[in-house]
Amino acid sequence: MLLTIDAGNTNIVFAIFDGRVLRAQWRIATDQSRTADEYIVWLDHLMRREGLKPDDVRGAIISTVVPQALFNFRTFCRSYFRKEPMVVGEAGLDLGIEVKARNVGADRLCNAVAAHLDYPGSLILLDFGTATTFDAVDSDGAYVGGIIAPGINLSMEALHMGAAMLPRIALSRPQEVIGSDTVSAMQSGVFWGYISMIEGLTKRIAAEYGEEMTVIATGGLASLFRDATDAIQHVDQDLTIRGLVEIYHRNVD
Repeated sequence: MLLTIDAGNTNIVFAIFDGRVLRAQWRIATDQSRTADEYIVWLDHLMRREGLKPDDVRGAIISTVVPQALFNFRTFCRSYFRKEPMVVGEAGLDLGIEVKARNVGADRLCNAVAAHLDYPGSLILLDFGTATTFDAVDSDGAYVGGIIAPGINLSMEALHMGAAMLPRIALSRPQEVIGSDTVSAMQSGVFWGYISMIEGLTKRIAAEYGEEMTVIATGGLASLFRDATDAIQHVDQDLTIRGLVEIYHRNVD
């Protein structure tokens, strides 16, 4: 069994794979101060509910965009699984793809690896996370570069925090673009504003790249936006952890 850990700024996804087959996955809020002991108390209980136990794990791999949490992840893998984890982005780990940009987040590299395996041609990977990212991957699988924009929840919180008269709102798709009150106007600005950003930036990326590109969306809000625009061709929620699995096997097989 393989343990994968995908640590984002908002959530951490732990998953167990049997070969390349997903057995189970769990999500926890990111807290960079959480210790290895706290992780195992939580995860051991959930694993046993699925008929799994720490001794079943034969390898581990980590992707994190929270550097402060890496020490505790390493300690967690070493102490409770007796495995030295691979860490995406560290020297000596073969991704199996060319990376043409500098200082790229580990999650974005994992997405590129997984997407190239499953989708032909040149790709734009759209990830709705704490930040909203657009990444270009060429037809040979090379990571070309990308765009980082504020995430949707960050934008909504900024509206509330920065303007005294604007309330905190929940994200939803308004039926009309022109709002009839403050809340519907804010919802329209966030939702249709992001739709316009998606349509505009994917079009500009493909035009600059010089060829047609397939757009693949991932992240928790991907499905909500997919239904509102033809700019997204596929929604694939498990890109990052599938990329982790592939990178692991490229380095042990």
